[in-house]
Amino acid sequence: MAEGVRNVPSVHLQTTGVAGSFPTGLGSTPRDPVPLGFVFRSRAKEEKAPSLVKTPVTDSNQPRDPQAPKGRPTPKRSAAQSQRRSVANTPMTRKDAAKRQREERRTAMARQREALAKGDERYLPARDKGPVRKFARDFVDSRFNIAEYFLPMAVIILVMSMIQMPVLQNVALLLWLVVIVAIVLDSIVTGFRLKKRLAERFPDDRRRGAVAYALMRSLQMRRLRLPKPQVKRGERP
Repeated sequence: MAEGVRNVPSVHLQTTGVAGSFPTGLGSTPRDPVPLGFVFRSRAKEEKAPSLVKTPVTDSNQPRDPQAPKGRPTPKRSAAQSQRRSVANTPMTRKDAAKRQREERRTAMARQREALAKGDERYLPARDKGPVRKFARDFVDSRFNIAEYFLPMAVIILVMSMIQMPVLQNVALLLWLVVIVAIVLDSIVTGFRLKKRLAERFPDDRRRGAVAYALMRSLQMRRLRLPKPQVKRGERP
């Protein structure tokens, strides 16, 4: 028995390749040993690998070939103009919009002041526009009006009434009555004549408020009137 065991040939196990490959002498030996690292490799690395591939970046600043198609229809001229106008008129921020409004308001006020000084009909306020209002202004400016001296006379009468002298106080009271009656009579005559002239000159135009507009202008001193007088005294409008 001991001899039989001694005569059994010993099998020498020899391993080759990387750890984890099949040892030589046991069964069929594969030609190409497969490493264990390849079998148990993480799938997360395989999923992340394609994302590392960089996509080619195209330069948008490169000039386009004029013969190449644009890929979109050409807009109409009206649509393009309206789009440019909307982009130009759209403010970037609320601060820019407020600044633009202030500039536009300042420009409009400057034009209005210049129009009031020169009588330019394009930029006058709405209450001063129109041929009817212009004729009413010229009619008042061409006449001598007692009402335009009301302010200087009122100052003189007020000073006289403050002096502690009965005679001057009585004279001041009498002057008040004379001035008021004279202004009322002059305004009635001016309104009647102006209404007649407006009916002759502008029979089909709207004349409502023109007489009151002229009478209010007659209460102002000639140098302080706005728009500035465009006719001289005695000149027919």
